[in-house]
Amino acid sequence: MKNVVVVGSQWGDEGKGKIVDWLSSEADVVVRFQGGHNAGHTLVIDKKVFKLRLLPSGIVREGKISILGNGVVIDPWALLEEIKEIKKKGINVNPENFMISESASLILPFHQEMDEIREDAAGKGKIGTTRRGIGPCYEDKIGRRSIRVMDLRSKTNLNKRLENVLLHHNAIRKGLKKKLYKKDDLKKKLLKIAPEILKFAQPVWLRLDEFIKNRKKILFEGAQGILLDVDHGTYPFVTSSNTVPAMAATGSGLGPNNIKYVLGITKAYTTRVGSGPFPTELKDQIGDSLGKRGKEFGTVTARKRRCGWFDGVLVRQTIKIAGINGVALTKLDVLDELDEIKVCIEYELNGKKIDYLPASSEDQFNVKPIYKTFPGWKSSTQGIRNIQDLPEKAKNYIYALEDFLEAKISSISTSPERSDTILIEDPFKV
Repeated sequence: MKNVVVVGSQWGDEGKGKIVDWLSSEADVVVRFQGGHNAGHTLVIDKKVFKLRLLPSGIVREGKISILGNGVVIDPWALLEEIKEIKKKGINVNPENFMISESASLILPFHQEMDEIREDAAGKGKIGTTRRGIGPCYEDKIGRRSIRVMDLRSKTNLNKRLENVLLHHNAIRKGLKKKLYKKDDLKKKLLKIAPEILKFAQPVWLRLDEFIKNRKKILFEGAQGILLDVDHGTYPFVTSSNTVPAMAATGSGLGPNNIKYVLGITKAYTTRVGSGPFPTELKDQIGDSLGKRGKEFGTVTARKRRCGWFDGVLVRQTIKIAGINGVALTKLDVLDELDEIKVCIEYELNGKKIDYLPASSEDQFNVKPIYKTFPGWKSSTQGIRNIQDLPEKAKNYIYALEDFLEAKISSISTSPERSDTILIEDPFKV
């Protein structure tokens, strides 16, 4: 039995939703372990489009159990709205197939407002957050003042917890000349939705232990990408949580010895949303073409993604940091019409060649990519499901990536459709 972690090896938006949905046909349980409703997954199933933000991708499959772990920050109103939306599309969501960790922290209205205030005040120095309150909520969690799911069970406890968190936030809001939050108003709103949230609340760590004992297959679904990890990403232009596979254990309550395979979802080119360094970014016609063919707009925010050539240096780095066992290469078909395709194999910094991305933000902005050029295959790969049916030049590109990355390419996605996937190695059966 193998339990698999799926993470993005770039800056997110690598196509994790489709791959997780595809893998969940074999899994019994699908777990989200970090992030919040800032991370969107788009699934296309029998021409029907599902845009998920908080709900794990497994929710669309009958007979699967979906879980939000303690590492996730939850906007309760956004979650209930998402459940309402997906139910309209015929998907059943109930306490038998969906669980929330009772230890998960809640995103409250003042978190989102603080996110907006900071971004607006930062001007050109803004991080490029989704303004969903994710960062401020994680700050309260680390500051030991957050409201957690379990706090909704007791009016007395909720009252105390709100007093504590508002003591902090109202002091800041007063200094910024913003309207102060009234504890009773917020308590009333939370108690109103408490029954709907609490019916899903569970000691998730205990349920996972039971699933392991019963030999259930567990799929851990990461949000964003490793380059947005708060420790290992392009800091400070990162998210507020750890996005590396190790977080699957911490963010769910399952021991790391139960994780057997790490799958890194990797786009055949590179994209990024928001601000921050991007060595291979293309601000030309090719970049625009990649964006249009790849439909590079955010699922949550609809923001246009920045596009560029495949950065092999960065992906090789994230593979080593994350302990990735296999690479799922996505959106290969987006490259079909290009005359030539470039891959970054080194950087130049201050006249010297380096083979990794330095930790300094200043250096990250100043590195210059050194490329290796491959001929384009100039024919359609869309919908191909057998690697032997790919054009020779496409296969050469894939094998060259595999050799450079020092990791096996275990699958290749050739369209947004679930079934249009070339399977080379099944993570659950290796």
